[in-house]
Amino acid sequence: MKFTKPQFLVANHEVGPLVGAMSTAAAWIWAPALFLAAEKAYTQGWVGVFWFVVPNMATLVIFAFFAWKLRSLFPDGYTLSGCMRERYSGRVQNVYLTALIGLATCSFAVQLLAGAKVLSVLTGLPYWSLTIILAIIPVGYSLYSGFKGSMVSDSLQLLMIYAVGALIVPWTIIAGGGWETVEKGLYGKSGTFTDLFSGDGLTVFLTFGIPVTIGLLAGPFGDQSFWQRAFAIRKDSVRLAFILAAFIFGVVPITLSLLGFLGAGMGLTAVDTQRVNLEVVGNLVERKLLPGWILIMFVYLLLSGLVSTLDSNLTAISSLAGHDIAGRAGHGESLDRRGFSWFSRGAMLVLVVGGIAIANIPGMTIPYLFLFYGTLRASTLLPTVITILKKQVSEPGMFWGIITSIVIGLPIFAYGNLYKVTPMIIGGSLFSVLASGIIVLIATWRRRT
Repeated sequence: MKFTKPQFLVANHEVGPLVGAMSTAAAWIWAPALFLAAEKAYTQGWVGVFWFVVPNMATLVIFAFFAWKLRSLFPDGYTLSGCMRERYSGRVQNVYLTALIGLATCSFAVQLLAGAKVLSVLTGLPYWSLTIILAIIPVGYSLYSGFKGSMVSDSLQLLMIYAVGALIVPWTIIAGGGWETVEKGLYGKSGTFTDLFSGDGLTVFLTFGIPVTIGLLAGPFGDQSFWQRAFAIRKDSVRLAFILAAFIFGVVPITLSLLGFLGAGMGLTAVDTQRVNLEVVGNLVERKLLPGWILIMFVYLLLSGLVSTLDSNLTAISSLAGHDIAGRAGHGESLDRRGFSWFSRGAMLVLVVGGIAIANIPGMTIPYLFLFYGTLRASTLLPTVITILKKQVSEPGMFWGIITSIVIGLPIFAYGNLYKVTPMIIGGSLFSVLASGIIVLIATWRRRT
């Protein structure tokens, strides 16, 4: 079957609000969200969960208005980087392309890392083989039907997450001692996380709340997966779809966090807090309080979230290659032409190979990748916002502002996280997000004067 460029890359700009919201929520359920909510509940109580869930939901609500605005400016757009070329220049487009492709690649590898590690523990299969299997799962329908196939798959995966979660979580809570046990764990395993801005809660705010909020706010602004949805959803439904997606998403981490509270209330000593949700279920299975097959259902829930993000990364990089890179190479506007088809589908295959390779680098971890692409997207946050809100913006300011944020902010932020230096964590994250915006504004002001 042959597809035109609009059909393959943005579903002909005709996606409805409900499907768009479900697909967006599924894409926002990245691998750490499936593990981190329970981990934060277990280690840092309701305070940790608050600083994970609320910024996540608020981000999609805020993004809804900027997505609508950019869509109004570029009603027939395809990519954020393509818009930057129209507005500024090829070199600004190149900076955005680097950031967007880097994020898609690292995000793809993160999903493989998280999923393969869990499956390897549960099945005993080699980690490397599982990264290959997970990477291949979404390739078929993404290669064949492009973005429309991804959105349909995302919606189905989300429904499966809801259905399995509605079965497993209440059953696990009942088996683990009921709601009273969950309440015992609301302040975390140590019982010291009682307030948002005092005691241990203040530490969570400084070391987790601030950096994560900044990183999450930058998330969709620096991720082609979400701009692709902004261009695919019907123009009059963009805001509604993203706001609805925020609440659809919120149900998932809140539900999974209950397993972390349960583990803390049970007095469970987790071997690996990153997998505490699985350990809680596994503990109850070992004690014959839950049937063994429930672990299989729980793994399927996790895989549903992973696969929805994997196919979003595939279609995102497909649009970047099919619109921006193929356009720069001089190919035509229709995917019926061989050139665009090679670029779009070829980029998916390259991403699969690259993601598998990165996930299998010895010593590679989720935090390392998250730090890298988190800084990339933070560096483009304010320049993107300024572009959407202001008519006259300095092109040199855009280019050098983003470059400065990446070159200086990334090393500071990475060093602080790797060696647990709180001032550098905060300083690096603030520099990454603020420096580019300040440089853009100063350069724009100087040009006017």
